[in-house]
Amino acid sequence: MAQTTSKKALSFTDFLRVRFKGVLDGIGGFLNRLGIMPNTMTLLGLAGNTIAAALLVWGHFLGGGIIILLMGPIDALDGTMARLRGQPTRFGAFVDSVTDRYSELVIFGGLLVYYLRIQDWRACGLLYLAAAGSVLVSYVKARAEGVGYKASVGILTRAERFFVVVLGLLLNQMIIALWILAILANFTALQRILHVRKQAYTQPADTPGNE
Repeated sequence: MAQTTSKKALSFTDFLRVRFKGVLDGIGGFLNRLGIMPNTMTLLGLAGNTIAAALLVWGHFLGGGIIILLMGPIDALDGTMARLRGQPTRFGAFVDSVTDRYSELVIFGGLLVYYLRIQDWRACGLLYLAAAGSVLVSYVKARAEGVGYKASVGILTRAERFFVVVLGLLLNQMIIALWILAILANFTALQRILHVRKQAYTQPADTPGNE
């Protein structure tokens, strides 16, 4: 029964990591042999997304989308490199997660400045909802794990949000992408909240999650 529950809780992001583990291990091992540190890859991803955000400010959606697409694999490589080095740490995982949030928000920030410049208030509102939902998806998971529950479920995890943003930019259909993010990111946060609530009612009263 526990094994079934674990499989159901596997997010699309985690699925991709497992599915492409061989490829990531090969690239990660090569980068380790070059002497590149995992934290360097983490910061490179943030720097790349910041450059992409600067392009978005001026409406260069195609260029920004291409850079964001290229930065995507780096999100998984830093953790892979640390594991292959035998140096995965909780602090490293913490830095990786926080940097991911900064990367996501800096992209939304670039889009927000662009839509403020052209005074598209509908897009600004959608961006607010999309950013709020994206942050809540991650926060609910982190908070749930902090009190002993699991919350990796949901229709729009990190990987799905990444693909929605990239496709919206590359296809110049960002408003459609923002509608998807604004609705489904917040729906995913609600899914996770309900998933935690279900665990709270099924776990024994003396478990850490019910303190």
